[in-house]
Amino acid sequence: MRFTKMHGISNDYVYVNGFAERVADPTRLAIAVSDRHTGIGSDGLILILPSDKADVRMRMFNADGTEGEMCGNGVRCVAKYAFDHGLAKNNPMRVETGRGVLSLALVTKNGKVEEVTVNMDQPILDLAKIPVDREKVVAGGREHEYRLSMAQGNELVDATFVSMGNPHAVIFTPDVKSLDLSRIGPPLENHKAFPRRMNVHWAQVVSRDEVIMRTWERGSGITWACGTGACAVAVAGVLTGRTNRKVLAHLPGGDLNLEWRESDGNVYMTGPATEVFSGDWPE
Repeated sequence: MRFTKMHGISNDYVYVNGFAERVADPTRLAIAVSDRHTGIGSDGLILILPSDKADVRMRMFNADGTEGEMCGNGVRCVAKYAFDHGLAKNNPMRVETGRGVLSLALVTKNGKVEEVTVNMDQPILDLAKIPVDREKVVAGGREHEYRLSMAQGNELVDATFVSMGNPHAVIFTPDVKSLDLSRIGPPLENHKAFPRRMNVHWAQVVSRDEVIMRTWERGSGITWACGTGACAVAVAGVLTGRTNRKVLAHLPGGDLNLEWRESDGNVYMTGPATEVFSGDWPE
Protein backbone atom coordinates (compact mmCIF):
# COMPACT_ATOMS: atom_id res chain seq x y z
CA MET A 1 0.00 0.00 0.00
CA ARG A 2 1.36 3.38 -1.04
CA PHE A 3 1.23 6.14 1.60
CA THR A 4 2.33 9.75 1.94
CA LYS A 5 3.42 11.41 5.17
CA MET A 6 2.17 15.02 5.47
CA HIS A 7 1.77 17.60 8.19
CA GLY A 8 0.07 20.89 8.93
CA ILE A 9 2.34 22.81 11.33
CA SER A 10 3.62 19.47 12.70
CA ASN A 11 0.18 17.90 13.17
CA ASP A 12 1.26 14.86 11.14
CA TYR A 13 -0.78 12.13 9.51
CA VAL A 14 -0.26 9.20 7.19
CA TYR A 15 -2.33 9.80 4.03
CA VAL A 16 -3.60 7.10 1.70
CA ASN A 17 -4.97 7.83 -1.77
CA GLY A 18 -8.28 5.99 -1.74
CA PHE A 19 -8.69 6.58 -5.48
CA ALA A 20 -5.88 4.06 -6.02
CA GLU A 21 -5.66 2.03 -2.80
CA ARG A 22 -8.19 0.04 -0.76
CA VAL A 23 -7.96 0.01 3.05
CA ALA A 24 -9.99 -2.87 4.47
CA ASP A 25 -9.53 -2.04 8.16
CA PRO A 26 -8.64 1.64 8.74
CA THR A 27 -8.89 1.31 12.52
CA ARG A 28 -6.21 -1.36 12.63
CA LEU A 29 -4.09 0.45 10.06
CA ALA A 30 -4.27 3.75 11.96
CA ILE A 31 -2.97 2.12 15.13
CA ALA A 32 -0.15 0.37 13.27
CA VAL A 33 1.13 3.28 11.17
CA SER A 34 0.82 5.87 13.95
CA ASP A 35 3.21 4.12 16.32
CA ARG A 36 6.37 6.25 16.46
CA HIS A 37 8.59 3.28 17.32
CA THR A 38 7.28 0.40 15.21
CA GLY A 39 5.25 2.23 12.56
CA ILE A 40 5.64 5.29 10.34
CA GLY A 41 4.89 7.66 13.22
CA SER A 42 1.94 10.07 13.13
CA ASP A 43 -1.03 11.55 14.96
CA GLY A 44 -3.26 9.28 12.91
CA LEU A 45 -4.40 8.11 9.48
CA ILE A 46 -6.30 10.08 6.83
CA LEU A 47 -7.94 8.53 3.78
CA ILE A 48 -8.49 10.65 0.64
CA LEU A 49 -11.52 9.20 -1.11
CA PRO A 50 -13.87 9.85 -4.02
CA SER A 51 -17.00 11.84 -3.16
CA ASP A 52 -20.41 12.26 -4.78
CA LYS A 53 -20.85 15.57 -2.93
CA ALA A 54 -17.49 17.32 -3.34
CA ASP A 55 -14.14 17.13 -5.14
CA VAL A 56 -12.78 14.62 -2.61
CA ARG A 57 -13.75 13.08 0.73
CA MET A 58 -11.67 12.91 3.91
CA ARG A 59 -11.90 10.26 6.62
CA MET A 60 -9.59 10.67 9.60
CA PHE A 61 -8.62 8.17 12.29
CA ASN A 62 -6.83 9.04 15.51
CA ALA A 63 -3.70 7.25 16.68
CA ASP A 64 -5.85 4.97 18.87
CA GLY A 65 -7.92 3.90 15.84
CA THR A 66 -11.07 5.87 16.66
CA GLU A 67 -12.60 7.83 13.79
CA GLY A 68 -12.82 11.59 14.22
CA GLU A 69 -15.32 13.92 12.62
CA MET A 70 -12.90 16.59 11.47
CA CYS A 71 -9.25 17.69 11.43
CA GLY A 72 -8.38 21.25 10.47
CA ASN A 73 -4.69 20.69 9.80
CA GLY A 74 -5.47 17.41 8.09
CA VAL A 75 -8.03 18.86 5.68
CA ARG A 76 -5.50 21.42 4.44
CA CYS A 77 -3.14 18.56 3.60
CA VAL A 78 -5.96 16.67 1.88
CA ALA A 79 -6.50 19.66 -0.41
CA LYS A 80 -2.76 19.92 -1.10
CA TYR A 81 -2.45 16.22 -1.93
CA ALA A 82 -5.54 16.25 -4.14
CA PHE A 83 -4.33 19.33 -6.06
CA ASP A 84 -0.65 18.44 -6.31
CA HIS A 85 -1.34 14.83 -7.35
CA GLY A 86 -4.07 15.67 -9.83
CA LEU A 87 -7.10 14.20 -8.04
CA ALA A 88 -8.87 17.58 -8.22
CA LYS A 89 -7.89 20.98 -9.62
CA ASN A 90 -10.74 23.22 -8.48
CA ASN A 91 -9.80 26.31 -6.50
CA PRO A 92 -11.54 26.77 -4.18
CA MET A 93 -11.71 23.03 -3.59
CA ARG A 94 -14.64 21.32 -1.86
CA VAL A 95 -13.83 18.55 0.61
CA GLU A 96 -16.41 16.26 2.19
CA THR A 97 -15.75 15.69 5.90
CA GLY A 98 -17.62 14.37 8.91
CA ARG A 99 -18.58 18.00 9.51
CA GLY A 100 -20.05 18.37 6.04
CA VAL A 101 -18.64 19.81 2.82
CA LEU A 102 -16.05 22.55 3.40
CA SER A 103 -14.62 25.07 0.95
CA LEU A 104 -10.83 25.53 0.82
CA ALA A 105 -9.05 28.39 -0.96
CA LEU A 106 -5.59 27.37 -2.19
CA VAL A 107 -2.45 29.49 -2.53
CA THR A 108 -0.08 27.86 -5.03
CA LYS A 109 3.50 28.37 -6.13
CA ASN A 110 5.03 26.62 -9.15
CA GLY A 111 1.95 24.43 -9.42
CA LYS A 112 2.05 23.23 -5.80
CA VAL A 113 -0.16 24.22 -2.88
CA GLU A 114 1.70 26.09 -0.13
CA GLU A 115 -1.08 27.60 2.00
CA VAL A 116 -4.77 26.93 2.47
CA THR A 117 -7.64 28.95 3.92
CA VAL A 118 -10.43 26.71 5.17
CA ASN A 119 -13.97 27.94 5.64
CA MET A 120 -14.67 25.93 8.80
CA ASP A 121 -18.38 26.86 8.90
CA GLN A 122 -20.13 28.16 12.02
CA PRO A 123 -19.11 26.97 15.48
CA ILE A 124 -21.61 24.89 17.43
CA LEU A 125 -22.18 26.32 20.92
CA ASP A 126 -25.21 24.37 22.14
CA LEU A 127 -23.94 22.09 24.92
CA ALA A 128 -26.12 19.15 23.94
CA LYS A 129 -24.87 19.26 20.36
CA ILE A 130 -21.14 19.56 21.24
CA PRO A 131 -21.86 17.26 23.23
CA VAL A 132 -21.50 18.21 26.91
CA ASP A 133 -23.73 16.89 29.72
CA ARG A 134 -25.16 20.09 31.21
CA GLU A 135 -26.01 18.28 34.46
CA LYS A 136 -22.34 17.60 35.16
CA VAL A 137 -21.05 21.21 34.84
CA VAL A 138 -21.92 24.47 36.60
CA ALA A 139 -21.62 28.13 35.63
CA GLY A 140 -18.04 29.43 35.58
CA GLY A 141 -16.43 32.78 36.24
CA ARG A 142 -17.41 34.40 32.91
CA GLU A 143 -20.23 34.19 30.44
CA HIS A 144 -19.85 31.09 28.22
CA GLU A 145 -17.55 29.44 30.79
CA TYR A 146 -18.48 26.32 32.73
CA ARG A 147 -16.78 24.92 35.80
CA LEU A 148 -15.97 21.26 36.24
CA SER A 149 -13.93 19.28 38.70
CA MET A 150 -10.93 17.21 37.74
CA ALA A 151 -11.03 13.50 38.42
CA GLN A 152 -7.90 13.89 40.57
CA GLY A 153 -8.17 15.78 43.86
CA ASN A 154 -10.26 18.91 44.22
CA GLU A 155 -8.97 20.84 41.21
CA LEU A 156 -11.53 22.99 39.41
CA VAL A 157 -11.23 24.41 35.90
CA ASP A 158 -13.34 26.88 33.93
CA ALA A 159 -13.77 25.91 30.28
CA THR A 160 -15.56 27.21 27.21
CA PHE A 161 -17.05 24.49 25.03
CA VAL A 162 -17.10 24.74 21.24
CA SER A 163 -17.70 22.22 18.49
CA MET A 164 -16.11 22.68 15.08
CA GLY A 165 -17.71 19.41 14.00
CA ASN A 166 -15.71 17.78 16.80
CA PRO A 167 -15.83 18.70 20.51
CA HIS A 168 -13.40 21.13 22.17
CA ALA A 169 -12.87 22.51 25.68
CA VAL A 170 -10.83 25.73 25.90
CA ILE A 171 -9.20 26.68 29.19
CA PHE A 172 -7.51 30.06 29.50
CA THR A 173 -4.38 30.14 31.65
CA PRO A 174 -1.62 32.69 32.39
CA ASP A 175 1.24 30.33 31.45
CA VAL A 176 0.73 27.42 29.05
CA LYS A 177 4.37 26.33 29.19
CA SER A 178 4.20 25.42 32.88
CA LEU A 179 1.35 22.92 32.46
CA ASP A 180 1.87 19.16 32.75
CA LEU A 181 -0.45 18.05 29.96
CA SER A 182 0.38 14.38 30.46
CA ARG A 183 -1.15 14.63 33.95
CA ILE A 184 -4.15 16.88 33.35
CA GLY A 185 -5.01 15.85 29.79
CA PRO A 186 -6.34 12.29 30.26
CA PRO A 187 -8.86 13.01 33.05
CA LEU A 188 -10.27 15.95 31.13
CA GLU A 189 -10.48 14.05 27.83
CA ASN A 190 -12.43 11.31 29.60
CA HIS A 191 -14.43 13.48 32.03
CA LYS A 192 -17.93 12.21 32.86
CA ALA A 193 -19.41 15.41 31.38
CA PHE A 194 -18.17 14.46 27.89
CA PRO A 195 -20.11 11.53 26.39
CA ARG A 196 -17.82 11.40 23.31
CA ARG A 197 -14.65 12.43 25.11
CA MET A 198 -13.06 15.84 24.49
CA ASN A 199 -10.21 17.66 22.76
CA VAL A 200 -8.76 19.98 25.41
CA HIS A 201 -6.79 23.18 24.79
CA TRP A 202 -5.02 25.59 27.12
CA ALA A 203 -4.66 29.13 25.80
CA GLN A 204 -2.56 32.05 27.03
CA VAL A 205 -3.62 35.50 25.84
CA VAL A 206 -0.68 37.61 24.64
CA SER A 207 -2.88 40.44 23.36
CA ARG A 208 -6.35 40.83 21.90
CA ASP A 209 -4.88 39.70 18.57
CA GLU A 210 -2.52 36.91 19.68
CA VAL A 211 -2.63 33.73 21.75
CA ILE A 212 -0.35 30.83 22.64
CA MET A 213 -1.94 27.39 22.96
CA ARG A 214 -1.22 23.76 23.73
CA THR A 215 -3.37 20.72 23.05
CA TRP A 216 -4.36 17.36 24.44
CA GLU A 217 -6.08 15.70 21.49
CA ARG A 218 -8.82 13.12 21.89
CA GLY A 219 -7.45 9.73 20.92
CA SER A 220 -3.91 10.98 20.22
CA GLY A 221 -2.69 12.71 23.40
CA ILE A 222 -0.28 15.65 23.19
CA THR A 223 -0.03 16.94 19.63
CA TRP A 224 2.00 19.83 18.26
CA ALA A 225 -1.01 21.42 16.62
CA CYS A 226 -4.77 21.16 16.25
CA GLY A 227 -6.52 23.20 13.59
CA THR A 228 -10.09 22.74 14.80
CA GLY A 229 -8.79 23.41 18.32
CA ALA A 230 -7.22 26.69 17.22
CA CYS A 231 -10.58 27.67 15.73
CA ALA A 232 -12.26 26.80 19.03
CA VAL A 233 -9.74 28.94 20.93
CA ALA A 234 -10.48 31.88 18.61
CA VAL A 235 -14.22 31.49 19.20
CA ALA A 236 -13.78 31.09 22.96
CA GLY A 237 -11.62 34.21 23.10
CA VAL A 238 -14.39 36.28 21.51
CA LEU A 239 -17.16 34.71 23.61
CA THR A 240 -15.35 35.44 26.88
CA GLY A 241 -14.26 38.94 25.85
CA ARG A 242 -10.54 38.17 25.80
CA THR A 243 -9.68 38.55 22.09
CA ASN A 244 -10.78 40.16 18.85
CA ARG A 245 -12.34 38.26 15.96
CA LYS A 246 -9.01 38.04 14.12
CA VAL A 247 -6.25 36.32 16.06
CA LEU A 248 -2.83 34.79 15.45
CA ALA A 249 -2.45 31.47 17.30
CA HIS A 250 1.00 30.17 18.20
CA LEU A 251 1.03 26.38 18.54
CA PRO A 252 4.09 24.24 19.33
CA GLY A 253 4.31 23.23 15.65
CA GLY A 254 3.73 26.64 14.08
CA ASP A 255 1.23 29.46 13.60
CA LEU A 256 -2.33 29.71 12.32
CA ASN A 257 -4.34 32.78 11.40
CA LEU A 258 -7.96 32.61 12.55
CA GLU A 259 -10.97 34.82 11.91
CA TRP A 260 -14.51 34.44 13.24
CA ARG A 261 -16.31 36.63 10.75
CA GLU A 262 -19.35 38.65 11.78
CA SER A 263 -20.61 38.75 8.18
CA ASP A 264 -21.46 35.05 7.96
CA GLY A 265 -20.66 33.67 11.43
CA ASN A 266 -18.12 31.24 9.94
CA VAL A 267 -14.59 30.61 11.21
CA TYR A 268 -11.74 30.86 8.70
CA MET A 269 -8.40 29.17 9.32
CA THR A 270 -5.26 29.86 7.26
CA GLY A 271 -2.07 27.84 7.45
CA PRO A 272 0.49 25.80 5.50
CA ALA A 273 0.36 22.20 4.30
CA THR A 274 3.54 20.17 3.80
CA GLU A 275 4.31 16.86 2.09
CA VAL A 276 7.22 15.05 3.77
CA PHE A 277 7.78 11.73 1.99
CA SER A 278 6.06 8.74 0.39
CA GLY A 279 6.64 5.04 0.79
CA ASP A 280 5.11 1.56 0.79
CA TRP A 281 3.47 -0.12 3.77
CA PRO A 282 3.15 -3.94 3.82
CA GLU A 283 -0.64 -4.10 4.06
